[in-house]
Amino acid sequence: MGTPIASDERPVLLVVDDDAGVRQRMRGTLDRYRVVCAGDREAAIAQLRRHEPAVVALDLGLPPQPESEAEGLRVLDEILALSPTTRVIALTADAARAQAVRALGHGACDCFTKPVAADSLGPAIDHAFRMAGIEQARRREDSPRGATPLPGLLTRDPGMLKLARQVERVAPTSATVLLEGESGTGKEVLARALHALSPRSARRFVAINCAAIPDTLLEAELFGYEKGAFTGALRTTPGRIESADGGTLFLDEIGDLPPALQAKLLRFLQERVIERVGGREEIAVDVRVVCATHRNLRSRIHEGSFREDLFYRLSELVLAIPALRDRTGDAVLLAHAFVARFGAQQGRERLSLRVDAIDAIAQHGWPGNVRELENCIKRAVIMTDTAAIGAAELGLQATAPTRSLNLRQVREEAERQAVIEAMARADGSVARAADLLGVSRPTLYDLLNRLGLR
Repeated sequence: MGTPIASDERPVLLVVDDDAGVRQRMRGTLDRYRVVCAGDREAAIAQLRRHEPAVVALDLGLPPQPESEAEGLRVLDEILALSPTTRVIALTADAARAQAVRALGHGACDCFTKPVAADSLGPAIDHAFRMAGIEQARRREDSPRGATPLPGLLTRDPGMLKLARQVERVAPTSATVLLEGESGTGKEVLARALHALSPRSARRFVAINCAAIPDTLLEAELFGYEKGAFTGALRTTPGRIESADGGTLFLDEIGDLPPALQAKLLRFLQERVIERVGGREEIAVDVRVVCATHRNLRSRIHEGSFREDLFYRLSELVLAIPALRDRTGDAVLLAHAFVARFGAQQGRERLSLRVDAIDAIAQHGWPGNVRELENCIKRAVIMTDTAAIGAAELGLQATAPTRSLNLRQVREEAERQAVIEAMARADGSVARAADLLGVSRPTLYDLLNRLGLR
């Protein structure tokens, strides 16, 4: 009897490229990894489900539109939706910066222009695997850091964790970032994280709320003014843009910027120079711009109240922040943290939440998002005189959990729904359904029998 063949324990690298020659070359040059390949979207997703690679090298020019990046970006989105922890290195035939910016905005960790030399791509892939290992180890840690992916951000929701990774990737760049999300979702928290993780972190973070300052004063606040420019201008005063030189400028509620100032802001973004109110001297300013809005800027463009050219300048990278109601488990996680914080401030470190309060928090819609939850908990901590906060103290209706948390029941129901959907998508083909589910055919047959779905 021959010697048994040892299982291949090399890390799995998925290469997605419609060029068979490229796939073969990457197999040869990256033999320190177990390279699995795919030539189109369907094969890529099947390989992702089956092998769960930590790193994917993805050509953005895939069929049926290899001359366009559309299909590649679609695959990138699907990969990160199915496996948010996977690190994707994008490959593009277009050397334009916009291609790389779009890929990074969709969640890629790096981007190279084809043809790319092995001595450039290899180290990038090695680095991606190292970072994936570090991230995996960090997630295993049972510590507060595991729940704090960014400074000031507390979450365990997969969507928010994916967003946190996008912030980490975008922060070192100079790209202008637009943060979109409802009021109270934490747009300034992410803006500060972008600054803290950037090379500009040692310089100032300057924030201004464009909706909170009257239109007549906003220009002077942003651009500064010269002595004598208007009544009361007793001395030359730099504006917020100028004071952020070398650092980060955060323009909150940019959707409320008056039309007259939109043109002036656009010129600054194009030329990176400003003129103070009442002045004629051009002043160069080196600043990274981060904007935020709860408004739909595309609708405002259609209405004629926001400049389309300014929108495209501001939205080199767009990061959408999910509402609290869409973040699995985060409402309760944040509630516990707020109780601990405000309890310590009130000298009541042992204050806790009762079960009925936890259930009510989990099921409440929180239209005001994290800000509403924070205020609700703060009020309850101050007002309650008991050792634990109940739903009544929060002003919420006590309700029972709407679904079972029994792991066996949850797992069985999830398996049943996934198998039913996979068989439907595969039109009854067990082989194709097994690929979709990332299991072998015998395993799927066993599942079908156990779940009574044959």
